[in-house]
Amino acid sequence: MAARIDRLAIARHLHEIARLLGLAGEPPFKVRAYDRAARALERLGGDVSLLVEEGRLTELRGVGPRLAEVIAELHRTGTSRSLEELRRRFPSGAAELSRIPELSLQRIETLSRTLGIATVGQLKEACEQGRLRTIKGIGPKTEQRILDRIRRLESPRRILLPEAIEIAEAMVTHLTQAPGATVADVAGDLRRATETCGSLVFVLATTRPGAAAEQIRRAPLVLSAEADGASVRGVLVDGLPYEVHVVSPRAHAARLLFATGSPAHVAELQRIANQGRLSLTPSGLSARGERGRPHTEDEAAIYRRLGLPYIAPELREGAGEVEAALSGRLPADLVALEDVRGLVHCHTVYSDGAHTIEQMARAADALGMTYLTITDHSRSATYAGGLSVDRLTEQWDEMARVQASVSVRLLRGSEVDILADGALDYPDAVLEQLDVVIASVHQRFRLDAAQMTSRITRAMAHPCFKVWGHALGRLLLSRPPIECDVERILDVIAASRAAIEINGDPRRLDLAPPWLRLARERGIRFVISTDAHSMADYGNLRYGVAMARRGWVQRGEVLNALDAGAFARAVAPWGHAA
Repeated sequence: MAARIDRLAIARHLHEIARLLGLAGEPPFKVRAYDRAARALERLGGDVSLLVEEGRLTELRGVGPRLAEVIAELHRTGTSRSLEELRRRFPSGAAELSRIPELSLQRIETLSRTLGIATVGQLKEACEQGRLRTIKGIGPKTEQRILDRIRRLESPRRILLPEAIEIAEAMVTHLTQAPGATVADVAGDLRRATETCGSLVFVLATTRPGAAAEQIRRAPLVLSAEADGASVRGVLVDGLPYEVHVVSPRAHAARLLFATGSPAHVAELQRIANQGRLSLTPSGLSARGERGRPHTEDEAAIYRRLGLPYIAPELREGAGEVEAALSGRLPADLVALEDVRGLVHCHTVYSDGAHTIEQMARAADALGMTYLTITDHSRSATYAGGLSVDRLTEQWDEMARVQASVSVRLLRGSEVDILADGALDYPDAVLEQLDVVIASVHQRFRLDAAQMTSRITRAMAHPCFKVWGHALGRLLLSRPPIECDVERILDVIAASRAAIEINGDPRRLDLAPPWLRLARERGIRFVISTDAHSMADYGNLRYGVAMARRGWVQRGEVLNALDAGAFARAVAPWGHAA
């Protein structure tokens, strides 16, 4: 019998099973189940051996009886029958190669058979030598895309906001249990809500720094830890770098300010401090020559002493926010999560959503929302079950039936494709019967910049009111934004009946904050959406609000911060609520 393996080795095997199940065409929920179980083990603070021996594996989040059997078998033997069966079904290295989206199972099998490729390293070498293009169906452009993909995989890892938040919350829970701990905070990119995170930064205030550092080393998520002055840094079990600043309670506020960044923002604050004969350091803010250790109650006190209003973490990018604060031009009423009164851009089983209209409506009711827009895909989106006009009218009938049993106001809408020539996918006679139109690009992403600009400006100039959906079509970490003249499009929107979506799907977060600021300068209004394809996706709203705040968007500029009647009037396609 093989030696027992630890929780991290078990987690690696579960991730491998998930990738192989994906190749086998198993349902996505089954693939996700194995990944969730792997993450539960990565975050486990206790002894997996004890859970196995006492039959308590099902206490782990997302682990049912079947997965518990697989984990127990992996722990005892180092492998499992299901893993070995999957490995026999596919070429050697298939799980690793499946990380490259351009490689279908058929391509993986062909590469294994003709070129003997079983690892990403071998695949990279074949691309660099131009051997991949010898395979039927793989030309020079596809070969280059695969090589680019591999290089992105090799670059320092970055993760999306939901994963970063999940990991950070687990770490903060552990840090607050450190000896002498008074407070533990997330800092760095995550506190500023950047779209992706390449590392996690924390600040731990404690009266017992030495003992607290030992607590950090024992965190379940920590793979390695090394003391560096007043910090502990290393790598988490999933390969993500982390740093914990261990400070006294007196220095907490200043260290949190410095650890949050951005460096450019902090440098501006230090410049102002110097002008006022003050010294701003990670230890605190004090007058030059002042004796004793500096002490600042909180970050707001630091800003006040510098003659500034408090600047929210999302704004601290060194992008003019300090200058704006000094001149009184910094937005004082940034939109907050509690300001949003309606859920916009929601899909149902009519197209590619997971839940029915009634389920989505009741979930919106449970959240206390006052309105919900049902915006399934239009007819050209055949890949996503786009609705014909007949199906659309069937949906309206069902919405009317559901409305009688829920409090949330249901608004008839559609995510209407912007076609290649800039036309909208439904005729005006259909659009005029909708309460809201979201106009989005879903196909033909590779038009050149001039063609794409013409396409989108024509759509935005359409006389009906429309919301420009997931504007630049980016998928974070996998697909770049479309090429177009964004400022030209913003000019057209400003002169037309249109608004811009701030898409809360954590894979999109589109339009990006720098463009939002330019849109604000033109007086353009916004909708913060969930792009929900399930009830759980309503949680995307928090990410959309974070992007809006990073773009300096105020509550009064957000249409779905209005009540139901005012929102319906504002977005009515032909100037009147249906």
